[in-house]
Amino acid sequence: MTAVREFTQTDIEQFLYREARLLDDREFEKWLECYHPDAEYWMPAWDDAGALTENPQTEISLIYYPNRGGLEDRVFRIRTDRSSATSLPEPRTGHNITNVEILERRGTEIDLRHNWFSLYFRYNTTDTYFGTTFLTLDVSGAQPVIKKKKIVLKNDYIHHIVDVYVV
Repeated sequence: MTAVREFTQTDIEQFLYREARLLDDREFEKWLECYHPDAEYWMPAWDDAGALTENPQTEISLIYYPNRGGLEDRVFRIRTDRSSATSLPEPRTGHNITNVEILERRGTEIDLRHNWFSLYFRYNTTDTYFGTTFLTLDVSGAQPVIKKKKIVLKNDYIHHIVDVYVV
């Protein structure tokens, strides 16, 4: 029987920074490796009353993929220019992560949250996006992988289509 490695706060932060860097460097295939095959990736929308939608199956979401296959398809469309959101010129991004907080440890899973902001440059314009992300990490292997990701985008108005590389 092999003991499960204890991931420290620093280990977790380094994992989050790496995931963000892979997006900034547009290394999408390596970015996908940060996700468990069953990973849910969800960015709920704000409803007319100013509350977040609660069910991606029955309400509007800004982004929703029930597993990594959806993210893989998204990366395929980005790489093959099969998306108007990713046409040339390619955007440049800078992700910044703060306030990483471990909420709970359950065996080989860790729930956490962090705040973030990202800068997005395209068409001679820089936009700022910000929010809070809630994650469940699977730490049963040598490296953590994301099992669940809920991204709460807090911008009231967005100028462009929001894609996985923005948040």
